[in-house]
Amino acid sequence: MPDNKQFKIFICEGTGCISGKSQEIRLALEQKTAELGSVNVKVDFTGCHGFCEQGPIAIVEPGGIFYTRLTVEDVEEIVQSHLIDGKPVERLFFKDPVSGQPIPYYRDINFYRKQQRIILRNCGHINPERIEDYIEREGYAALKKVLSGMSPLQVIDEVKKSGLRGRGGAGFSTGLKWELCQKEQSDIKYMICNADEGDPGAFMDRSIMEADPHTVIEGMTIAAYAIGASEGYIYIRAEYPLAVKRLRLALKQAEEKGFLGDKILGSDFSFKINVNEGAGAFVCGEETALIASIEGRRGMPRPRPPFPAQCGLWGKPSTINNVKSLASVPVIINKGAEWYAKIGTEKSKGTAVFALTGKICNSGLVEVPMGITLREIIYDIGGGLIGNKEFKGVQNGGPSGGCLPASALDLPVDFERLAAAGAIMGSGGMIVVDSQTCMVDLAKYFLSFTQAESCGKCVMCREGTLQMLKILEAITEGRGKEEDIDLLLELAKAIQAGSLCSLGGTSPNPVLTTIRYFRDEYEAHINEQRCPALVCQQLIQFYILPAKCQGCGICKRGCPADAILGDKRMIHIIDQQKCIKCGNCLDVCPERFNAVIKVSGEKPAVPDALIPVGGWQNSESEEKL
Repeated sequence: MPDNKQFKIFICEGTGCISGKSQEIRLALEQKTAELGSVNVKVDFTGCHGFCEQGPIAIVEPGGIFYTRLTVEDVEEIVQSHLIDGKPVERLFFKDPVSGQPIPYYRDINFYRKQQRIILRNCGHINPERIEDYIEREGYAALKKVLSGMSPLQVIDEVKKSGLRGRGGAGFSTGLKWELCQKEQSDIKYMICNADEGDPGAFMDRSIMEADPHTVIEGMTIAAYAIGASEGYIYIRAEYPLAVKRLRLALKQAEEKGFLGDKILGSDFSFKINVNEGAGAFVCGEETALIASIEGRRGMPRPRPPFPAQCGLWGKPSTINNVKSLASVPVIINKGAEWYAKIGTEKSKGTAVFALTGKICNSGLVEVPMGITLREIIYDIGGGLIGNKEFKGVQNGGPSGGCLPASALDLPVDFERLAAAGAIMGSGGMIVVDSQTCMVDLAKYFLSFTQAESCGKCVMCREGTLQMLKILEAITEGRGKEEDIDLLLELAKAIQAGSLCSLGGTSPNPVLTTIRYFRDEYEAHINEQRCPALVCQQLIQFYILPAKCQGCGICKRGCPADAILGDKRMIHIIDQQKCIKCGNCLDVCPERFNAVIKVSGEKPAVPDALIPVGGWQNSESEEKL
């Protein structure tokens, strides 16, 4: 602790932490610390740290004390105990989900310690609304290097040698994509950043743009120089208002500093960037649909070739890269292709950013080297499953990805091996599920999303996904037939072959992988009218165990459908015809009784008439349960 007591407090103001009132916490800290005469405190904000599940987050320097789940009410204690008395507030430390031990320092938390942050290098460490912070961390040094001594072909060659592949999902060589566009002869070329992130549970691109917008701008400007573009577009979802605000501010600052505009940094290269807000159509993440949307047309894909590199925006050669791809470029230029190529695997270089969500203890953004196993991500970084429950599967790659089982936990994560297992890298969604998840229901959820987001242009995508969805609905409602599984597989192959874009072509993946790895659950739904996970509403029933019922009436009073019969001190019975299966009876029954159960495909012995508490003799079936 320094003698003069100088502190810096950084409050996370990404979307997640702002929703937890982090801005109010910052204002309260500013007011409280302004009153301290003997302590010099600077309060500032950053973008997303990535550890969204622990927000609102604050880091106090020196030392890197890491505070989690803050409230405005915690401010006074932090000021008095930590800043004045020199005793950090232990109750606000992160608690390790495995050991339960409080961890005071940012650097010692496994969630961060086991990551390798390249794309997210500045996230949580700079004020995203102040360009000087970015410049202090080698910001725009790569652009200066390029414009002062590298030709466009040298830049392309460096990116090609690095092995960088598109982080939007397809995994195409970034350098090769630039080269194809650079070779085209045209008076105008366009550079486009695809920030149209629409996967359920995905927030990687949004968080990068909120926390480090200048790295996207710098990477995009370098790409424009390489391909010969004079104008660019950032296509971003309108549902990301904070990212839009910070991008617009960053563009203004970059222009004022000479990093954008005419004759950048005194060179002959000029480049300007426009921000185009999309209306939220998932299909506009596809390159040609995105281009159509910028042009003011309905976002629908078109056949390729010609590819955007030959005929893109307004018929001119165009290159489209994902946010994460562009954020990687400045580091590659600064540190060199050889440095970057040493990270990852033989064919999948560098790092990948995942939005780790679902039934996981440490949910949030993680950046890891390609080749790391699913087990390391889920258990070492993610801290395992909530409640120490058994891992069942992970949906990797968003709604068009695949669901991998526990047997795949030691699978290295890269483009090739995920594809071989039936999943995809995708844009980076990773949703963990436990034994309480029905895999048929999960497949239905993801297919319902892609079906609703289909632009309708392709018959197989529009109608084929609808037919698959109807079959899944029938299976989860107990109306499935033995031939349904084979029909799903047949439809999936037809949709893959007949869809124009990857939204349709990959939409059957959740169904294909759940059939491949969890076929027994499909068969249980169809042949036994049973949902093993007790999720599918039409296949579950609630019963009151007569030997445990105390006749207290709590469940009866809480039933919204008046489906529970029985007066006080009488064993209660659930009228299955009236029961709406809301589960409220199970929730309100006192733990000391545990008289209500949820079952599927079986029925315990229960009375068919009201009898007094204690009058039930048939306990054999209950012992089996």
